[in-house]
Amino acid sequence: MPELPEVETVRRGLAPVLEGARIARAQVNRPDLRWPFPERMAERLTGARIEQLRRRSKYILADLDTGETLIVHLGMSGRMIVSGGEANRDMLAQFHHLHPAPEKHDHVVIDTEAGARVTFNDARRFGAMDLCATEALEGHWLMKGIGPEPLGNGFDGPYLVAAFRGRRTPVKSALLDQKIVAGLGNIYVCEALHRAGISPLRHAGRIAAPRVAALVPVIRDVLTEAIAAGGSSLRDYRQADGELGYFQHTFRVYGREGEPCQTPGCQGKIRRTVQSGRSSFHCPACQR
Repeated sequence: MPELPEVETVRRGLAPVLEGARIARAQVNRPDLRWPFPERMAERLTGARIEQLRRRSKYILADLDTGETLIVHLGMSGRMIVSGGEANRDMLAQFHHLHPAPEKHDHVVIDTEAGARVTFNDARRFGAMDLCATEALEGHWLMKGIGPEPLGNGFDGPYLVAAFRGRRTPVKSALLDQKIVAGLGNIYVCEALHRAGISPLRHAGRIAAPRVAALVPVIRDVLTEAIAAGGSSLRDYRQADGELGYFQHTFRVYGREGEPCQTPGCQGKIRRTVQSGRSSFHCPACQR
């Protein structure tokens, strides 16, 4: 499933064609994905102007001038594909040849008045879309209770120390808890813990406060580097322009079971363990 860097990369790819654009036509090709689409979704989107495109955790949020926000979750295999280009409203019909032929899993298609098209394609149908009043967004069941953004000011050393205090769950599980910090997933937690020299098996509440606080800049660095690389392409993920992400080429532990640890001076090898049904990768020699 795409994690924060992948979702942020997609958001940045969509922003130039969607922010400030008016939706000339929205087409919804099925009644549901992971959950049912909202009532009259195509009608509510058509004619609306997208004022801002932002991200919250692993969700893309499109604020509309109608007072509603479109919530998009990519799920396991969802892709937002951009095609088309600049055009006047009266010339939209001339731009049909710039768009790829429709595919079986093109579930939602949005055409802008400028001639761009954004297609939500999701083969496994684990993605989701919903519409919510913008002023009520924080109370939406998908948004409610999500923790601070790891790249925002609300996520700092004192906050994480307090969040970990007394927790008996493994530190990896704590970092994957969206109520503690938003958007982190399996890949980037493994990578951050390796850089910080912390075993994913350690209980969060048993890690010394200075080591917990030092995790914050490490997490920020990993996410920033991953976004700059366009995310990690494993299985289905692609950027909005169809390009692959490249951060997977710099993984230090993820997917490297049995390979030498890349920490300078370490003679250990990467080990794979299973935690809560997910693979964890770490070096038992330098991660304590």
